[in-house]
Amino acid sequence: MKEENQNNYNVKYVVEKKDSKGIKIIGIACLMILSGFAGGLFSNYLSKKENISSKEPTQNVVTTYNIETVENPVVAVAEKLSSSVVGIKVTYMSQNFWGLLSEAEGEGSGIVYSQDGYIVTNYHVIENAIKSSNAKIYVLLANDEKEYEATIVGHDSLTDLAVIKIEATGLTAAEFGDSEALKVGQLAVAIGNPLGQEFAGTVTGGYISGLNRSITVDSTVYNLIQTDAAINSGNSGGPLVDISGRVIGINTAKISATGVEGIGFAIPINDVLPIVEELIENKTIVRPFIGIGGIALDEDLANRNNLVEGIYIQEITKDSPAQIAGLKQGDIIVEANGTKVVSVNELNVIKNKLKVGDKIDLKVYRNKEYINVKVTLASTSDFE
Repeated sequence: MKEENQNNYNVKYVVEKKDSKGIKIIGIACLMILSGFAGGLFSNYLSKKENISSKEPTQNVVTTYNIETVENPVVAVAEKLSSSVVGIKVTYMSQNFWGLLSEAEGEGSGIVYSQDGYIVTNYHVIENAIKSSNAKIYVLLANDEKEYEATIVGHDSLTDLAVIKIEATGLTAAEFGDSEALKVGQLAVAIGNPLGQEFAGTVTGGYISGLNRSITVDSTVYNLIQTDAAINSGNSGGPLVDISGRVIGINTAKISATGVEGIGFAIPINDVLPIVEELIENKTIVRPFIGIGGIALDEDLANRNNLVEGIYIQEITKDSPAQIAGLKQGDIIVEANGTKVVSVNELNVIKNKLKVGDKIDLKVYRNKEYINVKVTLASTSDFE
């Protein structure tokens, strides 16, 4: 049996031979090389064979391993998820520079949520179908040459999530893990269709590089898992999974720039599942609503205008919770529930953790004084 460790130092492993009553101590030094990643980096984490218990070691031991293991558990992960990862193709009419219409396509990935045809993907994967009445969505199942036309169940641009459905039964639903239990350095695998169906079912491996990464995309703040598993265009909507083949995130973005390698992001599955369940049940997401439009006052802008840092209220929606609570144009919100805020996005992060009917405590700067205002949150649907 061969074991490899990426830390480049001698490690002792305890293994028990099937035909021996004794314990054998093996010391192995290894190099951090690509072939080691492909052949052995994930080894000994999954096994399709029976477990062999180890005796109590008398030496200082790092890890106990079974002598019978699969050569590379990523193979087992890929096999487990292969039937649950789908390809998604969107066809729509696009207007070119001269104003002429032509058919265009977009592609991405998705994950089977239930055996009766519900599929989870990114909002941006099917965005053109949402915005175009003549668009169509097609789903391609693994090892199935048939294309299934899908309908849109619900979508949420704020979280970049969407649910679609195909008329099919007996699908293999993915198993979902716990993103709250993740640790930096944990092994991770991404599965999807980079660059489209030509590379369908591509498997890439890496690590959990970071947790709770706050990334701003198109003025929206996302709290994401960072990974160095390769994620490319077309991987969007596909799963990031742990070494047991449980989905821990939905791949959604990457940083692409000169000098940048291996910085991809996934939406934590604990954030995904409540959104998916609500979309299936209600077709939309009901969020708490305050009713302000504001300008971010950072330190520089505040100093230049002889003001304080915070959110300058530029407008207030008529009959909104903000107006009812007594907020005024020109007020500056400096804190929300005791947390400093400088932008509307920061305020939204705090607000969106609450429910309709909850109260949010705002600290407001008005006429060179600080006052506290309690706002009872309403539903966004009441002001659409």
